[in-house]
Amino acid sequence: MVADPLSDILSLLTPRTYIAGGFDFGGKWALQFEKHGGLKYFALVSGGAWLAVDGEPNPIKLDAGDCVLLPNGRRFLIARDLAFEPVGIAFVPEENWNGGIATVNGGGDTTMLGGHFGFAGEHVDMLLGSMPAIMRLRDEADKAGLRWVLDRMRQELFAAQPGTKLVVQHLAHLMLVQALRLYLSHGVGKGVGWLFALGDQRIAAAIGAIHASPGSRWTLPKLAQEAGMSRSKFALRFKSISGTSPIEYLTRWRMMIACHRLTSSLEPISKIALSLGYESEAAFSTAFKRLIGCSPRRYSVKE
Repeated sequence: MVADPLSDILSLLTPRTYIAGGFDFGGKWALQFEKHGGLKYFALVSGGAWLAVDGEPNPIKLDAGDCVLLPNGRRFLIARDLAFEPVGIAFVPEENWNGGIATVNGGGDTTMLGGHFGFAGEHVDMLLGSMPAIMRLRDEADKAGLRWVLDRMRQELFAAQPGTKLVVQHLAHLMLVQALRLYLSHGVGKGVGWLFALGDQRIAAAIGAIHASPGSRWTLPKLAQEAGMSRSKFALRFKSISGTSPIEYLTRWRMMIACHRLTSSLEPISKIALSLGYESEAAFSTAFKRLIGCSPRRYSVKE
């Protein structure tokens, strides 16, 4: 089976939906969102809005059909007019909510759908750390697929049926993967991070090989061979795109797998160590402690 690094990493990070819903705005409205963990996403179904994110110099204008991802957890404001007095999301009256959709000032002006992902796994920065504060999807082909997911989500939220919670969760996961795919396809050459590395055909081949067989005795020459490049050019390109060396990436991926297995199975540490390419439990423990900050044994009982 062909390795799928994006699916691998998302599976170990354990994405879960905190919120999936939306707003029907009317009148003078401005909504303030505080700092958040994980990733938020929004799509404007109708109307228009301004989005201002802390630390970003220029607010952006959103029109019907626009979708945005906010992966870096900063405080932000969405408003019909940024001059309006904002109301915190926590202060929207409970009676205004119906099936996950909140009506503000009578509604009828702007409809916005979205959600929030938290990540339960280790090394969340591996997914989100290299992403910009605002990721905007503009192309019609891009937005069409995302709108379908969000519209189906809206239908589920408005008319809850048996299984709605699970359906919305799966739709939100689909939204996340689709958005990351789009980011990957449009972001190649525009930033540094493991996600960009997946967009480079040669570097992605080496990453795929690592994910397919993390316990193999990988060396820089062997990984360069997988990429079809010379050792020096491969090392330089891998570092410039992903922000880390090939061997550092290998080690980090092994430790992500180890973290998952230490807390989700009863496997002996020695077995995990050997399966991940370490000749001894001691060598594995040294590498684990250097990257994670504690011993494997201590990590396995930290809960």
